Amino acid sequence: PPGANAARRPPRVGPGHTAMAPRLAFTLLAALCVGAGAANPIRRVVTMLQDMQKKIEAEGERDQELFDKFMCYCQTGAGDLEKSIKAAEAKMP
Repeated sequence: PPGANAARRPPRVGPGHTAMAPRLAFTLLAALCVGAGAANPIRRVVTMLQDMQKKIEAEGERDQELFDKFMCYCQTGAGDLEKSIKAAEAKMP
């Protein structure tokens, strides 16, 4: 029967469709490559700001540690220096 063979045959593609298929494939491939390689500019700025925030927080923690060490030295340094001077004077004849 003619209806049985028609279901098994691939659909006919006209001359206009064959020329469009490579263009469509190229366009899709180009869109995928561009989309994968280039990040959204807003996303890039947000990422840059988040990285800057992490760096600033790390610097703040490091600076706080240095400040704490300095304050400890300021509070105990004068007393330690006076004790050292008195001990050295006591040893001198």
